[in-house]
Amino acid sequence: MQRVRAAQYRALQQVNREQMQLYWDLGQLIAERQQQYGWGKSIVETLARDLQTEFVGMSGFSVQNLWYMRQFHLEYSASEVLQPLVGETSGAKHLLI
Repeated sequence: MQRVRAAQYRALQQVNREQMQLYWDLGQLIAERQQQYGWGKSIVETLARDLQTEFVGMSGFSVQNLWYMRQFHLEYSASEVLQPLVGETSGAKHLLI
């Protein structure tokens, strides 16, 4: 039983790391494109709609969440102390930080 639980926990940790990396990457993309091309509110709304259309049933790609991803990237990339936490901490804990 303990072996199964340990394997489940490790699998959940890996999923969390991948999800946080995805959020980081999307936030970075938005921040970079805003700086390079002057992306604004409407392009983020379009991106959210496109992601929701492509990945039906998958939550987390709302306009507000994309702005949170951008903020997440900007806040953490500005701090050497926070950067190592990107994949090691859950999304809820990142919101608290």
